[in-house]
Order: sequence, then C-alpha cells, then structure tokens
Amino acid sequence: MSRTLVTTMSRTYEVRTYGCQMNVHDSERLAGLLEGAGYAAADEGQTPDLIVFNTCAVRENADNRLYGNLGHLRPLKQANPDLQIAVGGCLAQKDKAVIVDRAPWVDVVFGTHNLGSLPDLLDRARIRQEAQVEILEQLAEFPSNLPTRRESAFSGWVAISVGCNNTCTFCIVPSLRGKEQDRTPDEILAEIETLVAEGVVEITLLGQNVNAYRHGGEHGFADLLRACGDINGLRRVRFTSPHPRDFTDDVIEAMATTANVMPQLHMPLQSGSDEVLKAMRRSYRAQRYLGILDRVREAMPHAAITTDIIVGFPGETEQDFQATLDVARQARFSGAYTFQYSPRPGTPAATYPDQVPKAVVQQRYERLVELVDDIAWQENKKLVGTDVQVLVSVGEGRKDGATHRRTGRARDGRLVHFLDPEHVARPGDLVTTRVTYAAPHHLVADEGVLSVEPTAGGDAYVAATAPQSAPEVLLGLPVVRTS
Repeated sequence: MSRTLVTTMSRTYEVRTYGCQMNVHDSERLAGLLEGAGYAAADEGQTPDLIVFNTCAVRENADNRLYGNLGHLRPLKQANPDLQIAVGGCLAQKDKAVIVDRAPWVDVVFGTHNLGSLPDLLDRARIRQEAQVEILEQLAEFPSNLPTRRESAFSGWVAISVGCNNTCTFCIVPSLRGKEQDRTPDEILAEIETLVAEGVVEITLLGQNVNAYRHGGEHGFADLLRACGDINGLRRVRFTSPHPRDFTDDVIEAMATTANVMPQLHMPLQSGSDEVLKAMRRSYRAQRYLGILDRVREAMPHAAITTDIIVGFPGETEQDFQATLDVARQARFSGAYTFQYSPRPGTPAATYPDQVPKAVVQQRYERLVELVDDIAWQENKKLVGTDVQVLVSVGEGRKDGATHRRTGRARDGRLVHFLDPEHVARPGDLVTTRVTYAAPHHLVADEGVLSVEPTAGGDAYVAATAPQSAPEVLLGLPVVRTS
C-alpha cells in the first residue's frame, strides 16, 4: 500500500493505494484531480478531511482488508461527520452499492471507469448528505488525460492501454477494467515528450497487457518501443505485464536494439503444467514459454526476467506442481511474484471442482518460494564484482538510514543498495558502482560510487523539493513535498 500526503489551509486528503502499478498511476490522477479542485494532502500524522481508498480486487483478502479498514474509520466518522470517505478502484467496480450497505458511513463509491467524477461526487455527497454511488460500465475518460500529481520528479507512469481482452479463468480484471482500449501513438509519445521536457528520465509503460497494444491494427508495441528510442533525454524505458501469447519476436528485437529500453522483462508464467495452463485458458504451453525466454536471452544475454506464479489452482496435482518447479528451474528467474490461488466471484475457476485443500496449497507455496528465492540468489551472485549503473531513487531502501547506504535500480530492474556517504549523487542522477554482495532480492555495492552522471532528473528533483509557495498540478513534473 502507498499513501499520498501534503498540507494547506484548504480541505486535506489522503489517498490509500492498494494493488498494481496501474492503481498507483490512477492514484496520482486522483491526487491531481483533488488538488485541482482545491484539496491538499494531509501532513503525516494529521487526520485528513477526506480519505480515498483506491482498491484492488485480484486477491480474496482484498475484500477483508477494505472492509476492515472502513470499520476502523467508523469512530472517526462518528466523531467528525464532516470527514468524507470515498472508495474507488477495482473492488468498488466489483461490489458497487454493497460497500455502502456494509459501511453506511462511506460517502462516495466510484469505479475504474470514472475516476474523473470524484470531485463532483464528493460535492454532491456533501450537499445532499447522502452516499453517492456511481459505477460506469464503459470508460468515461482515459485516465492519462486527467490531471496528475506525480510522486516522482524523474520517473513517471505512462498508460498506453486499459482493459484486457484475455479470458484467463482465474482473473477478475477484465470484468472490472473492461475490454482493452489503446491510446493513439501520438497521444502516448506526446505525454512522454512532455514528461521528458520537465525532467523525467525514466518512464514505465502501463497496461493490463501492454504487448497486445496495436492501435488501429497497424501500430504495434514494437513500433512504440522504437519510437521511445528516438526521444532525446529519455534514458530508461520499462514496461509491465506482457502476456506470452502476444510477446512476439519483433518486440524482442525492438528491446534488444533500442538503447533506452531496459533489459528487463516481466513474463507471467502462472503454471508450468500444460494441463493447468489449459484450465487457466492461457493459450500457451510450457515449452512455448521457455522458447520465448530462450529467444530473449539470445538477443539480450544479461536480461533479467521476472514472473508471476500461482500455486493451488483447482485440480492442480503434485505432478502439475512438479512441472511448475521444473519450468522455474529452467527459466532461471531473477525474481518471482508468487501467489496462492484465490477464488474470485464471477470467474470460471471459482466454480471449478477439485479445489485444492488449503494445507496442501500452503505446503506447495513454501516449496516454490524456497526454490525461486534460491535461484534468484544464485543469479544475483553472478553479478558480484561487476559494475552496474543505478538510477538513484527516493524511499526504496527501508534500511538506508541504519546502513548508511542509498538505493536505486540497475538497468535490469534489480534493487541496488550502495555507499555514497558524501551524497555526491542526487535522486534522479545515474551512478556507476560495483556489486560486492548479493541477496535473493537485492544487491549491495559497498565500494562507493565509481562515477556520477548528473541528469535532468536530478535537476527536476532539486527543483521539485525546493520550498514552494503553492502547490501545482501538472501533466508531468510533480509537486513533491517533504515532511
């Protein structure tokens, strides 16, 4: 969960974000909308006038988490009737008015298709003194066209599409985000160019399935990556959540030959069993999946590949699970997001027979985590003694204060904690350092900074953190405030 916080004399707000990177992007838009409407985020420890939950519905515990959090707010609402509570995102799209039925002290419920309605709904709820529920079934306005308050001065999210046309039997996202809708290449590139002009040096392309992007049937995802390579000042391009079905050789070629596209690929496996993949309706099988990884590594030998894996899908046998372990051993993932199967209402898999007992799922899950962590550790240890280029970040190293290190991301997306006692580099600058130690989930570089490349991102960070008389809401450069 992430939180957005700030202060002014006007009504204050707090956005609590759960779930995926698209939700983080949406929350930046919600913050921009609210600040454009005269709100300002609350200081750390301050009780805001408005609390917005931007929810996720992918996992079963998302429901319990939301309603538990709403329950904790009931006494605050009783003590201060002027406090407003809003619930948006995927869980709101799923539960609709049920949220108000279960938590009548909620003021506004809005869905994934009408983020831009939030300020008006809040005003309407305040005037009418009753809850406002507005859930649209079709996208009202593409989120990236809304104002934003970005959390980073030098890195930005850029949504290229929303929704998904796949029919994976375990996934609730298509019913909540709708069918895939692609932005035009001109819109996407114009947003990126605007961000770069304001100091952003790294962008991440977002979508439920980015590599399915094909606007108008002719401009594909590979074309978009190559076009990003022509933008001066854009140093790093990343993208999220490709589906193996749509990951074509032209995308691999574009990744390998476009200098600012990072050698990092997130390729969800979900299962290594062909039988389970068939039941999941995943449209590929294990050997095809491994073949894609082989072609990626042939073109980019040092690429870091991460994945998603689900344990305990209905009907999964020990043999099926062993197949998943076998594929993981062959794939050599640098990291894996592992999940225990969670039945979601409205998905076909939730009705399948042969649901796997919880104890069996837990035991398999622990075996999987042990394996993928060990492989990631082995792969990370290969980097000890090598030099890596790190984009200095803010707030990613939770122990930096205690270890006197700083933190950033290598080109391949790995987290790197490095020594820079003199703080010769600013957040947003690029440093070269040498890896001295490897852990399963991060690298350590304790020989100090070998070189520093100041960037426009570092300049943007300095400008954004300077004292300001009033907040601004911009398309690209955020108003970043420090406590």
